[in-house]
Amino acid sequence: ALFIHPEVLNVSVNTNSGSGGASANVSLTASGAVMTTFLGVLGYSTLNITAQSTSNSTNDTSGCVLALNSTVAGAVSASGSSSVSLKGCSLYSNSNSASSLTAGGSTTLSASIIGVVGGVSLSGSNVTTTQGIHTGVPQLADPYIDMAFPSYSGCTQSNFTAKTTITISPGVYCNGISVNADAVLTLNPGIYYIDRGSFAVNGGGTVTGTGVTLVFTSSTGTNWPTATINGNAVVSLTPPLSGPTTGIVIFGDRRLPTGTSFKLNGGSDQSLSGAIYVPTGAINYSGGAASSMSCTQIIGDTVSFTGNSNVAINCSSYKTRPFGLVLVRLTS
Repeated sequence: ALFIHPEVLNVSVNTNSGSGGASANVSLTASGAVMTTFLGVLGYSTLNITAQSTSNSTNDTSGCVLALNSTVAGAVSASGSSSVSLKGCSLYSNSNSASSLTAGGSTTLSASIIGVVGGVSLSGSNVTTTQGIHTGVPQLADPYIDMAFPSYSGCTQSNFTAKTTITISPGVYCNGISVNADAVLTLNPGIYYIDRGSFAVNGGGTVTGTGVTLVFTSSTGTNWPTATINGNAVVSLTPPLSGPTTGIVIFGDRRLPTGTSFKLNGGSDQSLSGAIYVPTGAINYSGGAASSMSCTQIIGDTVSFTGNSNVAINCSSYKTRPFGLVLVRLTS
């Protein structure tokens, strides 16, 4: 503070910076001299002074949950007796509401970082983080905003229902795909357009596929599709590693009406690897394996957890796009 005073002479300010990986350091050193009074009789007419400050900025790339809605309360929510474990990854909400994140009842929620534009309402819940809860942070950019799925036409099949064990190929599935209890549906690699209707997996049904993207869209602009994965369904899907939908396992058309329902409640046998990307959707999630080696990103207009959920971000093999805050800390 003394360096703004006119009595400080010969002011010199030096900066040093360095970076490595996802972090950077800036060091500021200021020096000057002040005239003395009593020390002058001892031969010290001036006294040299120095001040130093160092800050560190780190790019968090561990985001695994992001609500894009900018105003709604409870843009991210956990309720009831939910146990939500974000293993080595972070939760973000772009809502500026005072209750941007809500967690109540006997909910437990753990994450690396919680970052919200607004505030948090954590009534009665048990919330733990390794790097803190940050309120009033800047909005995060949509990490997949520039991605688009290819155009399509026609109908490969209409009102498809898997009733037994069957394998299908990529195409346009008009009026949706349904999987009955005890049916086993295998998806060959590629893009599956759910053109209107719904993607529904009943309890006891099984869906598997490697290198798959489910695109939810409507060729008519009406009857927009929804998704429902019921409890005790077995779902194991991974995304393509190349092409226009790289890293995305579920892709919601940006024209979907805000709040379109995506209920992904398959429980511990639900493994949706890669990005669940429905920027205007209301994603209700419950499931995931209790492993830190899995990879799931959940990005929606809103995200709610209503049951036990495990999410991890070990995504180096799935070509997802990282997102997170830039954290700045004063270290000295």
